Amino acid sequence: MTDEMWEIIKPLLPARDLRKGGGMRKYGDRLVLDSVFYVLRSGCQWRMLPRYLMPWDAAHRWFTKWRRDGTWDRVHDELRRQVRVGAGRDPEPSAAAIDAQSIKTSEGGEARGFDAGKRTTGRKRHVIVDTMGLLLVVAVTSASVQDRAGGRIVLARLAKGFRTVSLVWADGGYASSVVSKLLSWARDALNIVVEVVKRTDDVKGFKVLPRRWVVERSFGWLVRNRRLARDYERLTATSEAMIKVAVIRLMLGPARRAVLAVEP
Repeated sequence: MTDEMWEIIKPLLPARDLRKGGGMRKYGDRLVLDSVFYVLRSGCQWRMLPRYLMPWDAAHRWFTKWRRDGTWDRVHDELRRQVRVGAGRDPEPSAAAIDAQSIKTSEGGEARGFDAGKRTTGRKRHVIVDTMGLLLVVAVTSASVQDRAGGRIVLARLAKGFRTVSLVWADGGYASSVVSKLLSWARDALNIVVEVVKRTDDVKGFKVLPRRWVVERSFGWLVRNRRLARDYERLTATSEAMIKVAVIRLMLGPARRAVLAVEP
């Protein structure tokens, strides 16, 4: 991290605690972040951390500790509010976009399946982002889980954590007669309108769709990190935490904030 990035995130980290026996901690928070960001960006194994960073077991221990105690969640949510306010928007969003991405995994680990549509063996990332493309909620499941099932998970999390969101845009995959039950459930149970954005013509191949391109760009941001180009984690909770770490790093720099502020 640069000094500027460190000054932004430093106030958001938990107060430093003492080691057992009363001594001060051996490794500072900045070194913890540098080590975790190195794994995220390079995609290397924890055991392959360079010697000028933390010992791999200490870095992994602090990453896991912050996942379990909610530190990553709190830092991520506060940075998102700051970025939104800096872009002249309300701290909390009122609209969002939903989508899913199938990703290959390494061998082993929990929740690993086959996505017949994408012909991918691995996991599926169900995400909801705001109109800037910033992550609101994420759920990682087996790739065999249908979009409507994963959609229920993230929409329920969205309704619980973001009561200001009343409109969610989705792609044409959510428009079938079976999936339409998801739209009815979201409207009746969660008071959220899921609006499907369809193609307006028969042109094949890639086409930028209103509102829908934002979440696709968010997926592109994620896979720029080699750790997320494939899912290497054994636990889905770890995968979700690593995704939030990637968005934290994205939001830290002023240059990145300028990119995020592009009007959809």
